[in-house]
Amino acid sequence: MNFEGDAFHEPARRTSADTVAGYLSAIAIFVSLVGIAWHPLRLILPAGAIALIASGMSNSRRQLTLAAVLICAVSLFLGFTVAVATSHPLW
Repeated sequence: MNFEGDAFHEPARRTSADTVAGYLSAIAIFVSLVGIAWHPLRLILPAGAIALIASGMSNSRRQLTLAAVLICAVSLFLGFTVAVATSHPLW
């Protein structure tokens, strides 16, 4: 159904790339949150790279991939802050 003004449109079909991007985003979020407490550089930087790869793959999961990238960025800041405040190694 397609009416004037594009008020109604066909929903986009989800592809297997969108599904993989969703899983990669979820993995990146989990790993970056774990990285706050344990070796921020070793965990959060690869998680950020995975989140960016997932955002490039996806066409329909824009909110999840954006959330993954933002959570990785905030986790990197918090991980550095926690590591410096508690005198734990970054690497």
